[in-house]
Amino acid sequence: MTTNEANDKCSQTQTILVVEDDETSRTALCAMLEALGYGYIAFGDPREVIEQLAGRPIDLGLLDLMMPYLNGYQLIEKLREMPQYQTIPLFLITARDTEEDVLEGYRHGVDYYITKPYTTKQLRYGIELYLGIK
Repeated sequence: MTTNEANDKCSQTQTILVVEDDETSRTALCAMLEALGYGYIAFGDPREVIEQLAGRPIDLGLLDLMMPYLNGYQLIEKLREMPQYQTIPLFLITARDTEEDVLEGYRHGVDYYITKPYTTKQLRYGIELYLGIK
């Protein structure tokens, strides 16, 4: 997959923003979302999110924490400055798994924290919890 893929799968009812700089991880995450029936918009570079996302409808965001140029915390701040994305649920998906890391994520306004490696069940649970799906 390319950084901002033409593989913008937004035809389903709910669309999830994926921001993950590692192409293998991004591909796997997008495949999980597709298997769960969600559409997605995927970016490999957080700067492109700021440049290209405006106006596109998303229901939830899955953000890597450790990325070049902007980390997940900085990206959360940038997204929250955009009126359309101020209230959408934002998840961090990261290998950083200490108690302090998790608390730091919540201090930065993350709604849900998923540590790598994670399963499709964990991902589905968090998404359903925040999108109100039973």
